[in-house]
Amino acid sequence: MTDHDSFHPVLNELQFFASPEHACSYLDDRQATSIFVDPSLLLQSAHYSALASIGFRRSGNYIYRPHCRSCRACVPVRIPVTRFEPNRSQRRTLKANRDVQMTTRPVEFIDEHYDLYRRYMQHRHPGGGMDNDDPDTYMRVLDSYWAETTLIEFRSRQQLLAVAVTDVLDDGLSAVYTFFEPQWRQRGPGTLAILQQIELARQWQRPYLYLGYWIGESDKMDYKRRFQPLEGYDGRQWIELEASG
Repeated sequence: MTDHDSFHPVLNELQFFASPEHACSYLDDRQATSIFVDPSLLLQSAHYSALASIGFRRSGNYIYRPHCRSCRACVPVRIPVTRFEPNRSQRRTLKANRDVQMTTRPVEFIDEHYDLYRRYMQHRHPGGGMDNDDPDTYMRVLDSYWAETTLIEFRSRQQLLAVAVTDVLDDGLSAVYTFFEPQWRQRGPGTLAILQQIELARQWQRPYLYLGYWIGESDKMDYKRRFQPLEGYDGRQWIELEASG
């Protein structure tokens, strides 16, 4: 925690723990530690909204933030949606997906969603453990008892192509997780999901879309810098980050 964090009123209601040090999931030569909210506490959506504003994220019922001893590579980022304009590549993605219809629905277990999630995990993360998630584990990944969460479905000719799990916060939306049909990858489903979440935040008059963590040294995380303007949390305030070169 930083000195700035200690003055945030929501933190006075909560307790935090640090995880044991473990291998970093993104940078092979690093060790990582996370700080997380005591999972035994009864939380509310307002807690997460406040914590998201100082760089925290959720996974299931857990709210966490990187807290590594000697590394600050993970930067919490968000898009100020009223100022965002798609670049040329993002406009091409929108054009390539003009046939795709997008609808929102509340979180619930749907066989069609679960089957898509399994196909996605088996293709993208084979042997990683999540490719064998049972329905209960799948729902714990997506939902929590305290979050206000919506699912954005992407369909073409009634075929389900992708699902974007999205949390609704007091000051924005949070992009939790997107899974998609593996053969649809060439049409940029991840980019399309973010563009739709930006539009939804505008419609719902939420000023920010939170994207989790940007890691400049990780190729698979650097794509977030292509969404401009992009703000990063430096431990004290949100500052605008430079566009990707």
